[in-house]
Amino acid sequence: MGAHPGRWPVNGYGSRERILARVRRALADVPAHERPADHPVPRDYAAVHGTRTPEETVELLAANLADYRARVHRTDTAGLPALLAGLLARRGARRVVVPAGLPPQWLSRAVVEPVTDSPALTHRDLDAMDSVVTGCALAIAETGTVVLDAGPDQGRRRITLIPDHHLCVVRLPDQVVDSVPQALRRLDPLRPLTWISGPSATSDIELDRVEGVHGPRTLEVLLVNP
Repeated sequence: MGAHPGRWPVNGYGSRERILARVRRALADVPAHERPADHPVPRDYAAVHGTRTPEETVELLAANLADYRARVHRTDTAGLPALLAGLLARRGARRVVVPAGLPPQWLSRAVVEPVTDSPALTHRDLDAMDSVVTGCALAIAETGTVVLDAGPDQGRRRITLIPDHHLCVVRLPDQVVDSVPQALRRLDPLRPLTWISGPSATSDIELDRVEGVHGPRTLEVLLVNP
């Protein structure tokens, strides 16, 4: 099948070869000894938009999380177990998958069966879980994004992609940054990063929104003060 004018060929292999050919032509006059580090790229763009107090940053995070249809809750460290217990009970959750490094006190008041993640858990097993509870690496106020990096209280990526209900704990103020540039300075690019802005969703050609397509249908973020 031929390509439409101005579009890539339908055949995937042909598209790949055309792209690589263009890259080769663009690099034809670059000396063989030259490396990217020989031409540093100035990164003098704004690291944050505006000036905010830590309290204002948290308020912005909460507003943007809600704008992305995440459910936002607030508590302190002492109140976290009761809040988690209440949210899981309201959901009717019974079996809850948790990372191996989740602080045990978080679910100390929940009437659930915590199932610690392990390689033995199959995708079918995870799909049968009512909820997943994790911490996070950090949260970004300007974009309403929670970032996971497979730390001990977050576990493997798949446990936050398969269950339909995700409860994610953000500890204030240490885990909140203003902007994406600030987040990138703190994150390790070699770790498996998952960036979450609201529950999983997509839209079809009619712009009908469908949630729970590539991850949890319901995301609840718990902002926890010391």
